[in-house]
Amino acid sequence: MDFSSIYKEYETELRSVEQSLLSLFESDATLIPTIGQYIVRGGGKRIRPLFLLASTDSFGYSGKDRIELAGIIEAIHTASLVHDDVVDSAEKRRGQASANSLWSNQIVVLMGDFLYSNALKHAVDQKNQAIMEHLSRATTKMTEGELLQLSRVADPNISEDEYLNIIAGKTGALISAACSIGAIISGASDDQIEAFASFGMKTGMAFQMADDILDYAAEEGALGKKLGKDLDEGKLTLPIIELLAAANNSEVMELKKIIGSEEFNGQEGLDKVFDLFDKYDTINKSMEKAASLIDEAKSALQNMNGNINLDVLCSLADFALTRSK
Repeated sequence: MDFSSIYKEYETELRSVEQSLLSLFESDATLIPTIGQYIVRGGGKRIRPLFLLASTDSFGYSGKDRIELAGIIEAIHTASLVHDDVVDSAEKRRGQASANSLWSNQIVVLMGDFLYSNALKHAVDQKNQAIMEHLSRATTKMTEGELLQLSRVADPNISEDEYLNIIAGKTGALISAACSIGAIISGASDDQIEAFASFGMKTGMAFQMADDILDYAAEEGALGKKLGKDLDEGKLTLPIIELLAAANNSEVMELKKIIGSEEFNGQEGLDKVFDLFDKYDTINKSMEKAASLIDEAKSALQNMNGNINLDVLCSLADFALTRSK
């Protein structure tokens, strides 16, 4: 099953999730719903809600609380994107002007804070301690991941393990929570909940890894941002880490100059990086590591007992690797 088929199957429910998401922007402070409507209109694939809905469907559960929880998951993700855009001074998000480029940073940061806290407030209304534990763990790891990345900006000595910790926090944690919470509300066993959490973590990391690879490999404009933007921002992701490990000493020295000096940034430095990518087949090797993570994710679900349908979840995991370059 491809992603378009999955999206069509869940289209009606995802519209309900969007309404749930919009409701979390409701406030007497009129700027909050105004900004919220602008952000939601910007679209998005709603990957995290899809993982939660597909997880509940794996157990045959269709309670209405899954719509609200999917909206809460997407609200937390949205709040993190808003904060990221402020930190990165981003001017675009999904092809349209970012919220922080239209409103002040102060307003947008506070709006993100409101969305985080309001989403968690509504999660508390579920009166389910396990849900709160998984959500609070995810939001903590998300912040840790962003701070870890900031601590390694333009640092060519970043290790692959450090990178994996960063993407586990930035992306893996919330997709993990989406999957585990879907299992929790479906009445799954502790072992099943843990398996779904592991699946979500590995799949989320693979999604982020693939995004990082596509930053260098996608067709220009396909991701709504220019190629090599991560390098411009000093974010050293898997392709650069792999390249630093594979290159010879003189090439490493040149790469470090490109990474650490504005003099070497821009198209000239990027062209040199692309030449080295081709020389060492770095993009393909990086994608192989993302594929390995997807294999590990699927393995986490192999020993599920009972009548559990994992087809949609596995197809969603495969989507990380099949997006158009």
